[in-house]
Amino acid sequence: MSILDLEVIKKFALTCNDGYEQGWHEGNGGNLSYRMTAEEVEACKPYFTYDRPWVDLGVQADNLKNEYFMVTGTGKFFQNVKRDPAANMCILEINDAGDGYRIVWGLVNGGGPTSEFPTHFMNHSVRVAATDGACRVIYHAHPVNIIALTFILPLTSEAFSRVLWESMTECPIVFPNGVGVVEWMIPGGAEIAHKTCELQKKYDAIVWAHHGLFVSGNTFDAAFGLMHTIEKSAEIYCKVLSTGRPIAQTIPDEGLINAATAYGKKLNAELLK
Repeated sequence: MSILDLEVIKKFALTCNDGYEQGWHEGNGGNLSYRMTAEEVEACKPYFTYDRPWVDLGVQADNLKNEYFMVTGTGKFFQNVKRDPAANMCILEINDAGDGYRIVWGLVNGGGPTSEFPTHFMNHSVRVAATDGACRVIYHAHPVNIIALTFILPLTSEAFSRVLWESMTECPIVFPNGVGVVEWMIPGGAEIAHKTCELQKKYDAIVWAHHGLFVSGNTFDAAFGLMHTIEKSAEIYCKVLSTGRPIAQTIPDEGLINAATAYGKKLNAELLK
């Protein structure tokens, strides 16, 4: 028995590989983090070591004190996580002040967690509060078509949510709150982290202009499925535009509202104004 035989490690690595196979992770692009359950931590603890130093996060969250996270490594390629999890991902322990971490497993060849981890950490804190602890996954990738739309659509939640909802019937059901949008900012900095956190109080998915998509979910499948749905809808819209023909019809506003309602969801109709 090895830690690599545990289902949570396999699922983390599989999610990374699935994203790579979609073409969302060129080079070392993208990052994934997962807040572990108490049961998963206990299963992994026999494989932990505590000899690596504590690292200051630069941010603080009371609701994440003493939590454990699985995280992709900085500079690591997503296609390599499944091939060699121990070298390309890690498990972090958060200190009892909620402002620092240490690596307790993984990254056996050196390195640290993704440089975006402070952003992930802040967003985990927001989503834990917004979902009463249900949200566990934060996932960032570079889907081609959603990035393409940031060149032609107004960088507003209203513009992106409407186009995505109207392009595929499942969209108002999968993300009835819509999507947030952040104008272009330097990645990895405090400014984009704070802006994303504010939007994640309302949205499960945030478009980063000319950069990619940032989503959250209660499970790996939920987060990946949200990313996949948004990107597929963006692809449909891009293909329609590429025909050069005017759009003759789409789903009416009433239809968007009714589709969500039919599946027990409430569409954020404010974004239709």
